[in-house]
Amino acid sequence: MIKVWLSGANSQIGKAINDIFCPTDLELFNTDKEEVDVTDLKAVMNFAQVSRPDIIINCSAITDINLCEKEPKLAFGVNAIGARNLSIAARKCGAKMVQISTDDVFDGLSDKPYNEFDVTNPRTVYGKSKCAGEGYVKEFTQRHFIIRSTWVYGEGYNFVNKFIEETKNKSEVTVASDQFGSPTSAEELAKFILHIMTTGEYGTYHATCKGVCSRFELAEKIAEILGRDVKIHPVPSKDNEFSSFRPAYGVLDNFIMSIVDVYDFADWESALAKYLGGIKESGKERKKEKEIGFNYPDFYCTCFRCNCWYSFKLSCAR
Repeated sequence: MIKVWLSGANSQIGKAINDIFCPTDLELFNTDKEEVDVTDLKAVMNFAQVSRPDIIINCSAITDINLCEKEPKLAFGVNAIGARNLSIAARKCGAKMVQISTDDVFDGLSDKPYNEFDVTNPRTVYGKSKCAGEGYVKEFTQRHFIIRSTWVYGEGYNFVNKFIEETKNKSEVTVASDQFGSPTSAEELAKFILHIMTTGEYGTYHATCKGVCSRFELAEKIAEILGRDVKIHPVPSKDNEFSSFRPAYGVLDNFIMSIVDVYDFADWESALAKYLGGIKESGKERKKEKEIGFNYPDFYCTCFRCNCWYSFKLSCAR
């Protein structure tokens, strides 16, 4: 059985990996900052020595753009030094290293999709710290996968969930029409990670769902799928309500993936429809539990390995 250390298990990608992985194939060691602080090299090395993973997946990151700008030491500590420490641990125990990265390593000034051979030029502290993390992974490990994605959404804080929440009680919103990317579901990305990490196809990959849209077009599609009656006004980035300063053009070309033919992503519309369909179904389950008198928090399955919406905690294999 392959032993996998998932650092940043509470991230949206970490949660997606836990939702879909097969426990008969993988032994998953979930940690987050409470269990192992990735900025602490000693703590990282100690955990690696005890768990002896075959693969380390680094989902640990400070992704809040504004927080990174305000606290650059924190951003570089987690996004760069954290990646360095995990890479040192991977080299020490002979593990493969999977580093999750971002389109923010580019400047967003292009008019065509960035491929893996384009020169990085980050403009934000977040992008610079993630770019530095990539550098450490390349420096300290040979068997690595650097996976860049963009506009990722899943269980957690992101544009899709923020739009859904904000428009529950609003009839009008403003959304940027001059930011472009490829919305990518955490589930689709998790599927790719679990596939590529078992291969020997090492290197840097751009990994996004197929297709391109603006933030405004994404918002319109969310409202359409959910049947939400809200007026969405397209505006410049500086005037919008939902997205922080990001590269205007964050479109990534899955170029290497097309050459080595290792994986085929879903298109962004179908992946979004699947995700939003799951949200609607989960809402029905929650409503049903309340109607029949269940105490939802007590019966909700918090186990990472269980996909059910409600189950006794004691019945979940941890």
